[in-house]
Amino acid sequence: MMTGTGLDRVRAQARRTTLFAPTTLSDAMHRLGFVQADPIRAPARAQDLILRHRVSAYRAEDLERRFTRLGLEEDFLYAYGFMPAETRHLLHPRSDPDTEAGVHRPTELATEVLAFVRAYGPTHPRDLEERFGRERAVNAWGGFSKATTRALESLHHYGLLRVARRRDGIRIYEATAPTPPAADTTARARRSVMLVARILAPISLVSLRGALALMSRRNPGLGPLAPVVTAALKSGELEGEEIEGEYYVWPASEGAGDSQAAPRDVRLLAPFDPLVWDRRRFEHLWGWVYRFEAYTPPPRRRFGYYALPVLWGDAVIGWANVALAGGRIEVALGYAQAAPRSQAFRLALDAELARMERFLSERNTVLSEPGRLRIR
Repeated sequence: MMTGTGLDRVRAQARRTTLFAPTTLSDAMHRLGFVQADPIRAPARAQDLILRHRVSAYRAEDLERRFTRLGLEEDFLYAYGFMPAETRHLLHPRSDPDTEAGVHRPTELATEVLAFVRAYGPTHPRDLEERFGRERAVNAWGGFSKATTRALESLHHYGLLRVARRRDGIRIYEATAPTPPAADTTARARRSVMLVARILAPISLVSLRGALALMSRRNPGLGPLAPVVTAALKSGELEGEEIEGEYYVWPASEGAGDSQAAPRDVRLLAPFDPLVWDRRRFEHLWGWVYRFEAYTPPPRRRFGYYALPVLWGDAVIGWANVALAGGRIEVALGYAQAAPRSQAFRLALDAELARMERFLSERNTVLSEPGRLRIR
């Protein structure tokens, strides 16, 4: 059980659980178990914005540069992202709901694409265009994508291809041996549940079930996962407590502990950072609703195209839109309530902006002048 008082303890635990002291990229990936990906670069991709807080001297796109050497993988957990090999092993083999035995066997274009990749090795989607043409197919979101790209994504989903590396953000695929049927699906389901609960701990029980539903949709062979959560709470593998009307859970191995004073620093977080991913918890802990608005029509945006939640200590107090203009960083800030007036906050904010400049310096010209701050 938690000791101390209410929401302060959950806030402290949320920060302590996910914002560990910076370490190596390899260690951070194994400690996190999963880093959500997003292709938008404003000013950097989500995976890089997440890792910069947890990896010493991290620079934008370090993950892409070191991906192959570290033996990392890409796949869909509760969202699409990067992971160590042991996380991907939990996801395969994926059952195919359209076959009686659940074993996926590619057909038509996918069969030809798989044969091409096996014959020619690591393959860029453009290589397939030259071989098979540029026929377009409806994608999962109702838009259109190249049929060969859709075939690559399907083969990757079922474990017949893996992402070998990226080139300028584009996935390069290679063939891999199919994963043999799992000997113990029950154990695999339990480990998957505990992994998601650890990544997002402490997570509201409602949100955990929602994240697991996303995972089950992509991986129906794991079976219903809500009963796995119930069993884990009963056995003590998961602990939980109701805090001011919301029930939170976390792995017992993590331990809640006492509320401790959070470092008085400022952090600009990615929209998909584990600390802010659970929007239900976000509103409950910090008392305001944050929305990711990149796909919201501009006239309806409140926060901005790619607003980064602003963490001050263990409180998310507002948001920031960051841009590089003429080689200089510009930041537009907004606050859920009044802006902090203390010198400590101003110094912490300046330090975070300096970290952001260093983080971006590998992908862009190193900034020679101090950043400009624009507050709204």
